[in-house]
Amino acid sequence: MDDLLQEFVAETRETLEALSGEIVAWEASPGDRARLDAIFRFVHTVKGSCGFLDLPRLERLSHAAEDALAQVRDGTRIPDSRLVNAVLGIVDRIGEIVEAIDGGHALDHSGEDLLIAALEEGAAEAPDAVASIARHSARSVRLSVDLLDRMMSGMSDMVLARNELARQLREIDCGPVVEGALERLSATVADMRDAVTRTRMQKLDALFSALPRVVRDTATKLDKMVTLQIEGADVELDREMIEAMRDPLVHIIRNAIDHGIETPDERLGVGKPAAGRLTIAARQTGNQIVIEIMDDGRGIDVAGVIARLAATGDRSEAQLHALSERAKLALIFEPGLTTKDTASDVSGRGVGMDVVRSSVDQIGGRIDLQNSPGRGLHIVLHLPLTLSIISAVTVGAGSHRFAIPRQSVEEIVNAAGRNIRVDRFGTGDVATVRGRKYPLVHLGELLGIAERAATATGMLVIVGVGTGSYAMAVDTVFDTEELVIKPAAPQVVASGVYGGQTLPDNGQPMLVLDTAGVAARADVRFGLHNAFDAGEEEESEDPGMPLLLFLDLDGQQRSIPLDVVDRIEKARAEAVSMSGGRLRIDRDGTLITLVVTGDVPDKGQIALLRLNCGLGEMAYAVREAFDIVYVHDAVTPGEPGAVAGVAMIEGEPVEMIDPNWLFDQFRGSVPARHAAPLCLIAGGEDGWMRNFIGPLMESAGYRTAFRLDDEMPDMVIVREGDAVKGVPPARHIHLTDRRDNAETSGSIFRYDRNALLNAAKDRVAKAG
Repeated sequence: MDDLLQEFVAETRETLEALSGEIVAWEASPGDRARLDAIFRFVHTVKGSCGFLDLPRLERLSHAAEDALAQVRDGTRIPDSRLVNAVLGIVDRIGEIVEAIDGGHALDHSGEDLLIAALEEGAAEAPDAVASIARHSARSVRLSVDLLDRMMSGMSDMVLARNELARQLREIDCGPVVEGALERLSATVADMRDAVTRTRMQKLDALFSALPRVVRDTATKLDKMVTLQIEGADVELDREMIEAMRDPLVHIIRNAIDHGIETPDERLGVGKPAAGRLTIAARQTGNQIVIEIMDDGRGIDVAGVIARLAATGDRSEAQLHALSERAKLALIFEPGLTTKDTASDVSGRGVGMDVVRSSVDQIGGRIDLQNSPGRGLHIVLHLPLTLSIISAVTVGAGSHRFAIPRQSVEEIVNAAGRNIRVDRFGTGDVATVRGRKYPLVHLGELLGIAERAATATGMLVIVGVGTGSYAMAVDTVFDTEELVIKPAAPQVVASGVYGGQTLPDNGQPMLVLDTAGVAARADVRFGLHNAFDAGEEEESEDPGMPLLLFLDLDGQQRSIPLDVVDRIEKARAEAVSMSGGRLRIDRDGTLITLVVTGDVPDKGQIALLRLNCGLGEMAYAVREAFDIVYVHDAVTPGEPGAVAGVAMIEGEPVEMIDPNWLFDQFRGSVPARHAAPLCLIAGGEDGWMRNFIGPLMESAGYRTAFRLDDEMPDMVIVREGDAVKGVPPARHIHLTDRRDNAETSGSIFRYDRNALLNAAKDRVAKAG
């Protein structure tokens, strides 16, 4: 409703600009029917809008003016200066009320009765009309899409010019004064870029507004009952992204109703409400938009999907059942797959989810699936915030440089690392990175610009595409940059492996790789064939929790859970300052809390670990980050603090930083609310449970306790095999030390943060 109100204010303002002059011109020429009709249409439109928006004062004024003008149109009244003055008074009052609405302040009713009375034939003269209206300072202006595109193009050129200037100044000794001016210019350009970018943004309501009708029509055709809940419609996304996601989202919604949600009789038979529930939620996380589509239907019938593929494909059911759970779910993206025996106007033609994945791949997004048989399907779409200016990783193959959208990059590893192995499978290579297999694509060889990269000296970029990932072998990885993306020539785009072109700050034009197109050119397919081509066996041994190893500012080697590290970037030490009693660092005009262990150098570059733990962002300054390792357990300290534990890595003790403690100390934990669900953590003497699980649950908004008191907890978190007497078994969440046990025992792998939080939501819903 707020958007409709703002639209009404903007349109009324525009009309008021010229309406007063039209009324005066109509007074001079009462027979001008066109002007009279224009004035009548304005007050009639205002009256209709006010009724819909519940603005009774404006509706009353416009209704009175409409009645008087209708008499003139019908020929029962002749306009004179007295009537014109009365209409002008009404119009001016409408303008005053509109400005009061926009400014958010009250406006008394005085004089409005006199204005309405003055419209009557033979009434007294109306109060003097106000010639000018004081407007609220925040005004809105409507711009054409073409103009917005020109603004964005100009801003892009400005960013490129700034990059070129920065490159030129780095090559000479320009001195601190020029460097300071360049930093101010860069900050200003960054602010302007953000402002211009936001002019292209639209609220997701533009994408979601048509979905209630889609849900209603689809459910009616299928004789089903579905309730739709939409959350996050105020989240903003680039309008090009919104247009690109319209059809895929409709595909997902229709599939959820047709294949997932049961008929009312079926739902009642399994103890569900007759009406199915479909939830669409959106949120912004860093530089991406996450859209979640959840239903409470039957979920994916994996066995049925396998049976269909086995009947039409070249793999047996036994081979398909041997796939990992992730690979089995990815089978729904196989082209031509349908589980319907007969086609209809809703589904059954074998097109749908493969088209969805292709569309998401083309805009640099990815899809995650979380299946709960009998309880529903949870689809998560990860989309870049905009296609115009992106964060990209620059890589080298031969003598050429290319950019890869950072959102597509899962990990970058040294091909010569001790946990990396490259094997030949048939006609292709497979890279094994810490036990997980990836199809390997040699970029230089694929593009015909270089010989195959030497795996002993090159780098592997793990690229996520849709529901699969592959390894891209390159010679060099240079840096992460904010790049302006522009369309490439049609002949270049036609190759299928490039998504655009850009000009980084080294001044050399560079092509942006289409990671999905590279996979297609290399004949890497995700889903059924990829699962076999990459090796059918899965590593049975659980790798443990991933840790990022780094050299701290005090010279000590430490580690931090990889899940909370959003990215690693370089920054200048001069950007560090003391603000509000804490260290902060200026990143593109935004001050971010900085955590240090040791002394920050006075000048030069430092490395930053950008941490995101669900409570915002902070930065941890280090000398360098150099490896990723997996650990199964750690010795936990007796008291809470910055160190969560000590793990043995290659025979050396390495401290593990506790990110939950950092966020609690440096950003403040989520305040406990008495109404918040209560989480009982059994085994509080266990350092891991107290120092990791406790802060995690508190940061998610739950109250925590370590012993059972008078209040019945909504959930209990215990080690596998344990239980708390007096609490229903359905409220227990069991944690296991092994990931493979989690799939068979119903427990949760203790390092799986998302699974634990999802289980907590489920227990609270059942307890409520």
